[in-house]
Amino acid sequence: MRTTLRTAGVAVRAMLVFTVLLGVGYMLLITGIGQLALPSQANGSLVRSADGTVVGSSLIAQSFQDADGNALPQYFQSRPSAASWDAAASTGSNLGPENADLIASIQQGRATFAQLNGSGAVPADAVTSSGSGLDPDISVANAERQAARIAEARGIPVADVEALIAQHTLPRDLGFLGDPRVNVLELNRALDAR
Repeated sequence: MRTTLRTAGVAVRAMLVFTVLLGVGYMLLITGIGQLALPSQANGSLVRSADGTVVGSSLIAQSFQDADGNALPQYFQSRPSAASWDAAASTGSNLGPENADLIASIQQGRATFAQLNGSGAVPADAVTSSGSGLDPDISVANAERQAARIAEARGIPVADVEALIAQHTLPRDLGFLGDPRVNVLELNRALDAR
C-alpha cells in the first residue's frame, strides 16, 4: 500500500510539473518568440485604415458583397467561400468532383462571374473555394478578368486597374511553389486609395 501511494504521489507531482512546464511555459516561450520575430503575423496580420480602424487581415479572405449577397461592382471579388468568409468556421466544402451540389455551385458561379465580367474564360478560382474557404488571394487571371468591370464602375481607365494588379501581384513562394497571385484586400485598398 505504501509503495502504491508513493508511486501515485510521484506521478501526480510529475504531471503537475510537466503541465506547468509544457502547458504554460512552452506556450509563453513560443508566444514571446512570435511577438519578437513575427509581430504582425503573431497578432493576426491585421490591416488598418489610415485612422487605425481594423479593416481585415491580409491572411483571411473577406466578402466584398452587399447585404443581399450581391457583388459590389467597384471591388475585386474574393474566391467563393464554403465558410461564408467566417474565420471561426474555416472549412472546405468537402464535396467530390462528381457531387451534384458542387457541380451546381460551379455552374451558378460561372453564370454569376459571366454576368459580372462578361463572356470569356472563367478562372477556376473564381468558382471554387479553397480548402479553408478563407484564401485571401486570387489568381492573376481572375483579377485581370475583373479589371474592366471595376474600371467601368469607378470611371477610371482599364490600364490603371491593370497597373494596380501588376503592382500587387505576389510571386511564387520561394520562386517555385504555387502560382503568382493577388491579395484581394490589399488590391481593393489600393483602389480606394487611388
